[in-house]
Amino acid sequence: MSLTGLFLCSFLVIHLIGNLQLFADDEGYAFNTYAHFMTNFTPIKVVSYALYASIVLHAVYAIILSIRNRAARPIAYNKFEGQANSKWSSRNMGILGTVILVFLATHMQNFWWKYHNDQVPYIEYSKDVNSDVVTSRVLEANEFTNYSVTVENGQEVTKAKDLYKQVDFTFQNLGLVILYVIAMAALSFHLIHGFQSAFQTVGFNHRRYIGIIRFIGVWIFGVLIPIGFAAMPLYFYFIK
Repeated sequence: MSLTGLFLCSFLVIHLIGNLQLFADDEGYAFNTYAHFMTNFTPIKVVSYALYASIVLHAVYAIILSIRNRAARPIAYNKFEGQANSKWSSRNMGILGTVILVFLATHMQNFWWKYHNDQVPYIEYSKDVNSDVVTSRVLEANEFTNYSVTVENGQEVTKAKDLYKQVDFTFQNLGLVILYVIAMAALSFHLIHGFQSAFQTVGFNHRRYIGIIRFIGVWIFGVLIPIGFAAMPLYFYFIK
């Protein structure tokens, strides 16, 4: 469970860096190019299967460990005794994990599933090869066959699936925006406990570097990364 958790933490960093391109003022050009690369580059596709397996294994092991813990202590801790000896996040990892799983299912349905099943719009970008100026136009379904990049009369023309537009459309739904923000709050608490706990489980809990691990777990994974992800739906709903 610790190893799958740490692998998923590394994915969060990469995923956030890529998704930050949603904030670029280029009509979605950088993000749609990134989305195509991430779904078609063979090494990335192989890693993605490991990612899906890790999510499943992480959830399954969480259930197994919960069952074992209850079997080892059939009589629950006194309420105040339990609160005195553990943090809120550690006592509620199951609830936090469940919220995150609901979020993941919603996220995959809105973006991954629709992108892979051609249920997103299509777009054509024209970029001057001598500058960064990008213009775009919506493509009809019969104008798009596959992602392509060609150069015509000094213009780089890119035809792509418009996942950026799908993101914009999805985050006009206030209910989904609220779900995403709540899920990122749950992810924050989950990571604050889980990141440090994972290192402790695999033996990296020496006093020389435990302070660094705690700092990264709290401020990078517990604060910065969830805020980064939560900013995206808020940006599209309130600003874009």
